[in-house]
Amino acid sequence: MTSHVSRLGQCPLFPRRAPLRVREERRPNGVIKKSSSSHENLSFDDLKCIENERRQLLLRAELPFWRILSYYNGTSLKVVTTDSLVWAILITYAWIRIRANSIDYVPDEVSMLAKTNISILGGFLSFFLVLFVNQTNSRFLEMYGFSKACSGRIQDVAGLAKTQLPFEVADQLIRHFNAAHIAGYVGLNAIGQGSPYSKSNFFDHYNAKHNLLTQDEMKILSEHDMDHSGLCMKELVTWCQQDVEKALEDGLIDSHQEKFMHDKILAFRAAMDGMYDYTDQPPHFFYIHFLVLLSALYLPLFAIDTAYAAGWGDSKSIGLDILQGVIVLLQCIFVIGLRSLGTKMIDPYGDDLEDLSVINYVEGTLEICRTILGAKQPAT
Repeated sequence: MTSHVSRLGQCPLFPRRAPLRVREERRPNGVIKKSSSSHENLSFDDLKCIENERRQLLLRAELPFWRILSYYNGTSLKVVTTDSLVWAILITYAWIRIRANSIDYVPDEVSMLAKTNISILGGFLSFFLVLFVNQTNSRFLEMYGFSKACSGRIQDVAGLAKTQLPFEVADQLIRHFNAAHIAGYVGLNAIGQGSPYSKSNFFDHYNAKHNLLTQDEMKILSEHDMDHSGLCMKELVTWCQQDVEKALEDGLIDSHQEKFMHDKILAFRAAMDGMYDYTDQPPHFFYIHFLVLLSALYLPLFAIDTAYAAGWGDSKSIGLDILQGVIVLLQCIFVIGLRSLGTKMIDPYGDDLEDLSVINYVEGTLEICRTILGAKQPAT
């Protein structure tokens, strides 16, 4: 725990991060987009800081149980301890038990509550929660697959371009392809919950560092709003196709090689479209509202039922009160934890520690492409 906190202390984002202020923004087409001011204030250093913590989080999955339990950020404990419903449930239980220990008789409602059975409701809620988490986990892994597929198709084309095209032509093609990759993540701002990756804090950083696009090319792309549209990615993909077509016209590749490259480029666009499709269509709000409603009704009933069953009059016990209180807390962790786990996996391209490592994918792809294009085989 100490080492984790010290790492967070070195990160300028976490200790000074303001609470997420959510507002609604209406797009020109009338669709309301939910966005947050924290996204607008993030710099590339902030994004990198989150990414570093995110990568550290992935390494904890195989730690011993006692070390896993020592962490707070990126765990269910952080969600549970900051949820007002959990505290309301625990206060309800504590109030009933305080009353039970302050009187010497057994109230009439104890016998009445003994006839109720809320375990059926708990069983139904558990089923729907597990189903919800399973669905969102499948969705999360699909989107992870799309992200890795985008990187893979760029590497495929880089390898083909290196062996089949002159360096200048191959370099231009891969520059356009990597620019399309980065612009695609920025374009996610146009749909869903928005994205922390913007043109200013993400695309411009890599464009300046790797010289992906010239000033004239950027001027052409300025016709599209990269922060609120996926059209920049679409146009850059088309540029890649035009680069391949020009290579065919110049006799640098044959029709078979051209088709193979086109297939890889279109596969990249299809994977990026898959990310956009999933982001644009989250699980139905009706389903999520249903789970929240069941949770808000079930947990208070469970706390009341458990509190009244903990003993009255001569059968009351402080030890039993504590044990039953722990059971109520565990039930809150189960219900609230599962529900929060499912909702966190809905949008994996945000700024949560549990989201996908977009910077790692982008920088890894750029580094691999640089290695492929610069590869030199020793003379035989």
